[in-house]
This record gives sequence, C-alpha cells and structure tokens, in this order.
Amino acid sequence: MRFTISLAFLLLPLGFIEAAEKRLNILILYADDWRNDSLGVEGNKIVQTPHIDRLAGQGFRFTEHCVTTAICGVSRASLYTGQWMSRHGCTGFKEFKTPWAETFPGILRANGYFTGHVGKWHNGVHPIEHYDFGRFYHGRHWYKNEDGSRIHVTKRNERDALEFFEVIPEGKPFCLTVAFFAPHAEDGHKDQFLPQPESMKLYQDVKIPVPENATQESWERLPDIFTDKNEGRNRWRWRFDTPEKFQRMMKNYYRMISEVDSTCGRVLAELEKRGLRENTLVIFTTDNGYYHAEHGLADKWYPHQESIRTPLIVHDPRMDKAKAGGTNANFVLNVDVAPTILAALDYVKPKNMQGRDFAPLYCKGSTRPWRKEFFYEHATLRSANFIPASEALVRKDFKYFYWPEQKVEQLFDMKNDPHEENDLVKSPAYQKRLHEMRKRFIELKERAK
Repeated sequence: MRFTISLAFLLLPLGFIEAAEKRLNILILYADDWRNDSLGVEGNKIVQTPHIDRLAGQGFRFTEHCVTTAICGVSRASLYTGQWMSRHGCTGFKEFKTPWAETFPGILRANGYFTGHVGKWHNGVHPIEHYDFGRFYHGRHWYKNEDGSRIHVTKRNERDALEFFEVIPEGKPFCLTVAFFAPHAEDGHKDQFLPQPESMKLYQDVKIPVPENATQESWERLPDIFTDKNEGRNRWRWRFDTPEKFQRMMKNYYRMISEVDSTCGRVLAELEKRGLRENTLVIFTTDNGYYHAEHGLADKWYPHQESIRTPLIVHDPRMDKAKAGGTNANFVLNVDVAPTILAALDYVKPKNMQGRDFAPLYCKGSTRPWRKEFFYEHATLRSANFIPASEALVRKDFKYFYWPEQKVEQLFDMKNDPHEENDLVKSPAYQKRLHEMRKRFIELKERAK
C-alpha cells in the first residue's frame, strides 16, 4: 500500500495514524568529519568503535558510501532534501532553498511522526518551528550547564537524545536525528580536539600510522592552484606539520570518535530498553570524510577519496536476518538517505528529490541496475585561494577532477593509483578516456540541477 504525498503533504488517513505503533520509527546517528575507514569494522586496527561495529554486525554496511559535496552544511542539506547542491541551493552554511515540506523530516511530521533534532544544525537559522523536539548547538566541545558545571558536546548529545525518548507521545512513531559535532575540531582552539578527561587513557600506548601519501612530495603534486594560502594547507599546519603534533591530534580525534561510539551505544540501549529496537530503522553515517594529512592537507572539501567516502550502516527490521553483517560495494550516496526513509514508510518521494531508495540492495525487491558513477561538486568558499571550487566524475576505475575557476582537469586511474597521486590528464595513452569522461561529466552535471 503506497501513499502519494500531495503538494500540501496532507495527513494520512485516520485509521493509519491510529495504527502508528506499527509504522517504522527512524533514528539517524549522524557524526561529523568522520571518514569511512575510521571504524574498527572497516579494518582500522587502532580506533575503538565497538558499538557501531556491533550495529554493523547486526545490520548492513555500505563500503562505498560517498557524499556529493564534502562540507558540513551542504552535505546536511543533501541529507534532508535528497538533492545535490545544484538543486537545493545551499553552497555553504545557509538555509537550503528546497521547501521544508519536501524534506524527509517535514514529510514525516506532516504525516503524524513525532520529530526531533539533537545537536548540530549548520543550515542557517535553527528550524525550531519544524520539529516537535529541537536542541540545536555546535562549534564548541565544552559547554556550561545551568549549575555552572561543564558538559562535553557529545555528552550533551546523549543527554538530549535520552530526553527525547522521555517525551514521545504514547502511540506516536518518531523520527530523531542525533547530529554529533564530534569529532569535528574546535577550529579556534590551539588544541583542536578536546576529548573528555576519562578518554585520555585511550590510545596512550599506540602509534598512529602516518598515511603513505602524507608527504611534501604529495602536496607538491597537487595542481598549482594549491598554495600556502589554501585553507586545507593552513589546517594541516594546525594539526599535522610535525610528527609529534600528528600523533597528539590523531589520538584526540580518535578519542572523540570513541566517545561518539559510546553515546551511540547508550542511545541504542535505550531503544532496546523501551522495546523499540525491532521497529526502528537505524542509520549511522557522517557528513563528509577527512584528510589525515594525505596530500599534505587537512579537513575535507576536495574530491579525493579521503574527503568524499564516509561510513553508512543500516539496521532495518525489514531485512532478512540471514543478511546481518553483510556489505555492499555499490556507490550509495548521502542524497539516497531521504528517499530510502520515505520508501521504508511507503511514501512517494517528492518529484524534485534526486536520490534513490537503496533498501533493495539489502532487502528483497527491485533488481534495477544501480549507479556506476556519480557527479561531485563543491563551491568556492571565500576565494579560490582559500577553498577553490571543485567538481568530479567519480567511478571505481577512473576519476575525473575539474577545477572550474582555473579550468584545470585531472584524471586518475583508481585501480592502479588508489591514492590519486599520478595525474594522467596529459598522457597520450589516456586521451580517449579523458574525452569520454569529460563528456559524461558534463551530462551528469546538468542532471544535478
């Protein structure tokens, strides 16, 4: 039985609302600046993420999940709207242009869901009026309670998420996004990553491996548009320009990841305690990847793998239990989350929503072919010297970069050069491939609008 959402997104029939307890609840655990391989289940032998690893073992993991724009505000807008930046219109941290009634939280609330948002909101004015329960904050790692005591931002996320479960009206389905600020750095602080004191015992006696392309030579292989004024290089100096600093920063970054993992475990335990786990679609993902000094850079923004690949783990009660712990290596994108949620609830997605329902990749259903490529985009921030615009056509075998302000192209053989170090754009042997990818890039860029 499918319900088509009208332009006004009218409420479902009364009988359906009375049976609300049978509808799936939605829980999104949404972390910040956390790339795909910063999880134990992804093969990272150092970082400790037992609760998220357990979620992956009980659910399903997408190993090639990517974002269509690697920056906090834009990626979040794409999550809510199911649209590329070119369509939703948020190019940085302002409100997206898509009507709220066409976002997945807006649609769910209009159809009887109790909706909540806890933590980071990076899209303009906090949309308090659009949520039944709203707690919006980010930017700092430590806050003051009313009694003057301090609370870490991740503990505040936990406290507020648990409060949400206390106030859900009886019989109502819910949709909650727990939007962690961690492990995002506190950019204005000299120490960048400020974990909780009890976490400092973690990773004390380990040495974090330095990526093989975290080198001066890799930095120098970037296009000439990258200068010392580039913000990625600037933040590399904040975090990674000495071996001692690299170890200190990465250990604190991992400590904050483990803190988020702990809170995820506490929230999932609350679901279990309340008997809601088996009727809740749980999604763990993050807003963008993160350079750990690869290419001589820090943060995100650009189309390299470190920047665009993020975790995606789904625990879906509809999934055959025999598939628990399974993985899929198709390109699933952040724009696919909204249509997947709507389809799980049997709602027809708005016509302007561009993503696809990925549930058929782990549930019985459609055998339609899945995407083999996608268009990546990022706008200029402040100036081309600071953060230049970048675009890409991403495939598993080759990746085409385009820097639109400078009209610079790059081409990488992803199978033989997974770290994207050897630019083939001028190689005579790859001109046919370059021409084909350039043409396809233009087609996908037009479709994103």
